[in-house]
Amino acid sequence: MRLKGQTAIVTGAARGIGRAVAERLMSEGAAVAIADLDPAAARQTADALGPRALAVGVNVADRASVEALVAAVESKLGPVDLLVNNAGVSEIVPFLELDEATWDRHLQVNLKGTFLCCQTVLKGMVERRRGKIINLSSQSGKQGASQYQAYCASKFGVIGLTQSLALEFAPYGITVNAICPGFVFTPLWNKMLPQYAAKRNLPVDKVKDYVISRIPLGRLCTPEDVAGVAAFLASADADYLTGQAINVTGGALMH
Repeated sequence: MRLKGQTAIVTGAARGIGRAVAERLMSEGAAVAIADLDPAAARQTADALGPRALAVGVNVADRASVEALVAAVESKLGPVDLLVNNAGVSEIVPFLELDEATWDRHLQVNLKGTFLCCQTVLKGMVERRRGKIINLSSQSGKQGASQYQAYCASKFGVIGLTQSLALEFAPYGITVNAICPGFVFTPLWNKMLPQYAAKRNLPVDKVKDYVISRIPLGRLCTPEDVAGVAAFLASADADYLTGQAINVTGGALMH
């Protein structure tokens, strides 16, 4: 119970990686806000996880919505000790077919959303001189991928933001780190299977086998793999880590 008595916000927590992270943080003793653009799905997840889970609808790309999220959490659960910025969007689109709306959506949700959530919770963390922030980047935030420009740009940006915040807020005892998962076949990724298959000229049912063949550990990353790293970063065991972007890629990326 490394997080007993602490309050956490996990964005995009209704399903996939976010849900796994929320569940793991709760198993470590934290009370967790299940923050998601889909309030009904957030409530369903919170109901399943138990009384220390609070469902809150949020649009991370909107400042007023983020401020309302943090106010609701502080009112019902207490001061925010931990923020996990997981909400995100992802599409595979050939660059010359990429429209401005898709580009803007990636930057607004993945990068601006992380900025807004960080800025909002950091005000209280600075006053209390403690806190931890974990930002979800990606292996595509360290190494570009074709037909993935908007996503890569946003996730490279998340790492830059993470490092900058780590430096600025270290004097207040606040740590800021990023997690860079590899392929995790969540509902979000499953929607992209046809896009990835077209990109690689593969049948859709061969995509997972192809991906696994490129991973040294020989299996896909799971939401629970990511959740385990998040739980470590959230704990006192990681108090001397800040500004890091930790690969969770099964050896597929080592820098």
